[in-house]
Amino acid sequence: MKFSSKTAVVALGGNAITKKGVPDTIANQFEHTRQSLAGIVPLARDGFKIAITHGNGPQAGNALLRVELARGKAPILPLGICVADTEGGMGYMIEQSLQNRLRREGIERDVVTIVTQVIVDKNDPSIKNPTKYLGQFYTHEEARQFARERGWKVKKDGDRGWRRVVASPIPLTTVNAKSIKNLVAKGMIVIASGGGGVPVYIDESGDFEGLDAVIDKDRASAVLANEIGADLLIILTSVDKVALNFGKLDQKFLDRVTVAEMKEYSEKEHFPTGSMGPKVEAAIGFIENGGKEVIITSIEKAYEAVKGDEGTRIVA
Repeated sequence: MKFSSKTAVVALGGNAITKKGVPDTIANQFEHTRQSLAGIVPLARDGFKIAITHGNGPQAGNALLRVELARGKAPILPLGICVADTEGGMGYMIEQSLQNRLRREGIERDVVTIVTQVIVDKNDPSIKNPTKYLGQFYTHEEARQFARERGWKVKKDGDRGWRRVVASPIPLTTVNAKSIKNLVAKGMIVIASGGGGVPVYIDESGDFEGLDAVIDKDRASAVLANEIGADLLIILTSVDKVALNFGKLDQKFLDRVTVAEMKEYSEKEHFPTGSMGPKVEAAIGFIENGGKEVIITSIEKAYEAVKGDEGTRIVA
């Protein structure tokens, strides 16, 4: 087929596959995965060169729960391995679902998943002061016990209880970026940097070494998008547009905004750290490092947003 000159990185949220209030069975995860492709398939038909990234928060939490339930019966899996495992498993679901959809619609595109390593600084401040909540809720006494016995860092998560917190270092570079760029340039749809990628650092001998942490997938997506020369970063989330004063009476949706305007809004704390904040930071970073535009919108509105009719579009 004839390919477009445009390259897009599409970032799916982990909650696009595991949804609140729905039993988290594999059958349901596959169904949600198929639904999440609604805006990607038209881009593939239009000839966009595409890389797909995805979150894995709920899935990594479930993986850690399985580790805890198997404690004393099976070898303990470190967090880095859980991230890699979920990246592979979720990549398989997205890859197969997309292959089937493309075949049915007569779109001849190859799809491939790459378990991706992402380099971080082993001295990143978040490693000494972890803040990323992950896994189950516990009582205060349970959390204190696990902190003593297992070396966990724990913090209270609102009124819901106590949870484990882990480091979330800033992504620096993607180990597999060159391979991903070459495959995307040839028209293959590449699923990469799942869950933000597997965090690794470079040790004193120059070798890669794993790190028990998680990377924000939007930040990792922006880094990858810059590295493969993408024109467009599409961040798919649960809302159609970014809003100022979200949820308040004076809420205002944003259509087309500049990086300078988004920085100003960020300084006024319009985008909370636990929700829209990292997405906006990723968008700003992508454009400041050479990207052309970012679209933030919902899965349902993805294709319309690319065509200019929906979503929030951020430009230089």
